Amino acid sequence: MTESQQQQIFEQWLSEHKGIFFKVIRSYSSVQEDQEDLFQEIAVNVWKSVPSFRNNCAVSTWIYRIALNRAIKWSLKTKKQQEREADPDAIKVLQPVEEKPDERLLWLYKQIHQLDEVDRSLCLLLLDGFSYKEMASIVGISENYVGVKINRIKKHLTEQSKMM
Repeated sequence: MTESQQQQIFEQWLSEHKGIFFKVIRSYSSVQEDQEDLFQEIAVNVWKSVPSFRNNCAVSTWIYRIALNRAIKWSLKTKKQQEREADPDAIKVLQPVEEKPDERLLWLYKQIHQLDEVDRSLCLLLLDGFSYKEMASIVGISENYVGVKINRIKKHLTEQSKMM
């Protein structure tokens, strides 16, 4: 594969699946500068992965796997570098300019941001319509355990919504 072909495929993936990037980034970072850094790291990893993509799964599954793995590693790295408590009410959501975020969406991202890494990943995958089998493959847990964790997440979010 030539570099030009790799660039073309990467740009197509970025254009078609940028929502995946933003969902993962918003769920793993509450600071805009960190969101930008994480976007760069995920983009570089997706770029590097283009030649090794073999069409044995959907492109969206491939990108989610890369983005979530990179975000988890990034999250662990930044926690070690600096212990900072983010105010959940001050979370800035990386959005295209000129869009006013829906208050319910902001609330949901705040709740997702407070989940642990695996639950956060499962929540994002569920919102994007992945099957339990696909989620299990991406996250690396059994399909049954995905179901258990999803039910716990739903229960937790329901309880949190009643406190609003």
